[in-house]
Amino acid sequence: MNDSRQDDSRYQPYPHPRSDLAPHEIVINDTLPDDPRVWVPLGDRVWTRPLCFNTVEGYWTHLLKITKTGMFNRHRHASPVHGFVLKGRWYYLERDWVAEEGSYLFEPPGDTHTLIVPDDVSEMITFFHTTGTLCYVDLDGNITGFEDVFTRLELCRKHYSEVGLGEDYVEQFVR
Repeated sequence: MNDSRQDDSRYQPYPHPRSDLAPHEIVINDTLPDDPRVWVPLGDRVWTRPLCFNTVEGYWTHLLKITKTGMFNRHRHASPVHGFVLKGRWYYLERDWVAEEGSYLFEPPGDTHTLIVPDDVSEMITFFHTTGTLCYVDLDGNITGFEDVFTRLELCRKHYSEVGLGEDYVEQFVR
């Protein structure tokens, strides 16, 4: 290493052992993989790409990819959700804003909304950090289904087993 910083103690690695209590970090260098098997189907031309399942704190992070226009679903969250749009754009029928590439959003707990991908968008990809339960609801607010970190984890485990990656493939995302 021919770097003038090598003699500067500020640039020396921490010399003590890693705590046995600290889980290992997750580093995914290929978050938009070429291998389509990594994307887990959620519906017709709708996929999730898991990044982290935190079963202790009850959240999951993932990329949501939609390659069709129209309504995806109507849902409500029991806890906050954070999102960042990587590609395309979308909006909620109940709001007057549009989430476009580069947009960050915060969804407060208890809010009900209907995700729409506009007709001129061929692909939408958004990073979501979802905590707690996601409840699918009908127009009257009646719960028609739900997801949480455990149901999403099992969905991914089953998919990876079926497509030949093995059910243990998902373990790299669990903390």
